[in-house]
Amino acid sequence: MPADTALDDDLRSLYQQIILDHNRNPRHFGRLDPADASAHGHNPLCGDEVTVDLRFEGDRVAEIAFKGRGCAISTASASMMTEVVQGRSRAEIAEMFTRFRDLVTGADPRALDHPEVEATLGVLAALGGVREFPSRVKCATLPWHTLARALEHGGDAGGAGGSVSTE
Repeated sequence: MPADTALDDDLRSLYQQIILDHNRNPRHFGRLDPADASAHGHNPLCGDEVTVDLRFEGDRVAEIAFKGRGCAISTASASMMTEVVQGRSRAEIAEMFTRFRDLVTGADPRALDHPEVEATLGVLAALGGVREFPSRVKCATLPWHTLARALEHGGDAGGAGGSVSTE
């Protein structure tokens, strides 16, 4: 087996372990009460559902939590997302969402081989393999679309961002 293939297999195995760990032991799982902003997301094709709650300190997400039910990809994506966005500004989160979406959809070929993927996306890089399974891309991006909706409506009366659907 060539060295590059063995390295790819090792990296793929590591990424699978990270995804399984976040699915089995989701970080920031639960609700924030009170929350400054909240939104609910639903994927009607597979039944994944997620609610994202936020608390702000100025323009930064001071606290984030999610609650929901779904497949391993959806749950792991939500868990990883909460880890990487907490403490970041809205602009930083928007940039991360764009990079993450480009990674999992393959929309920007540079996102796939960019040397800074792990540096900019951290643990989210583990979900890059989702692009090989188009039906799973919506599972991985649902928490992000839900977060974006909550951020859009953060600071509104009650902070209710409404619902977002993948369809």
